[in-house]
Amino acid sequence: MTSAPSSWWSAPGTKADHKDRAAAVKYRSFDYDVKAVGDDGRFSGYGSVFGVVDSYKEVVAPGAFLESIEDTKAKGRTFPVLWQHMTREPIGSWDIESLKEDDHGLFGDGELWLPDAPYARIAYRGMQTRSITGLSIGYYIRESSFDQKTGIRTLTKLDLIEISIVTVPANDDARTDTIKSKLAHGGLPSMPEFELLLREAGFSKTQSAVIANRGLQHLLRSESEGDLAAIEIVEALKSRPALSLPSF
Repeated sequence: MTSAPSSWWSAPGTKADHKDRAAAVKYRSFDYDVKAVGDDGRFSGYGSVFGVVDSYKEVVAPGAFLESIEDTKAKGRTFPVLWQHMTREPIGSWDIESLKEDDHGLFGDGELWLPDAPYARIAYRGMQTRSITGLSIGYYIRESSFDQKTGIRTLTKLDLIEISIVTVPANDDARTDTIKSKLAHGGLPSMPEFELLLREAGFSKTQSAVIANRGLQHLLRSESEGDLAAIEIVEALKSRPALSLPSF
């Protein structure tokens, strides 16, 4: 296995660090294994699991979160529970002292802010009824290694940013196939679907939102008016090869 080059990750706080970390933001979604959901909004479960290869052929190694957790503790902070990765919608927090790695993954206790956050109540009800079944972590890759024989990248050190409750922890490949099927039949993706394609191409969540808002909205409006340029763009989207994330 070969170690990933460290040149893409710069010292924290530098301009290069801000740019590189934004480009490297990643998300991992899966069906969660919540051990308990209390009437007060407290719950416990795994925020991430080890040894599971995702759709990007990446796997988290034991020990990947340890340094990030200790750094966060030292700053007197903790990790937020977000709703659908929306930074403007914090719905709870994780007990930093409870976040620990075991043989299975990253386990901890969280608390939903039921009296204060409307989406927290939606998440709580969904967790109770098992209609909302996803946790998704947001993180930056600090260190990784790549096995050229298997094509699998092992993530050995991560900067954990947040752990979100998500409605549908669908496989990213399956969602992308659905979008491409829509394009093949003459349709255009929705704004969230277009943002997913952009994020898979390597853009950050913020960059994807800006591009989608400024570009796709115009395209949708132009296509409805019979704009020839818009029609040509639709045809280009249909024939676009599979998108892939850049290697770090």
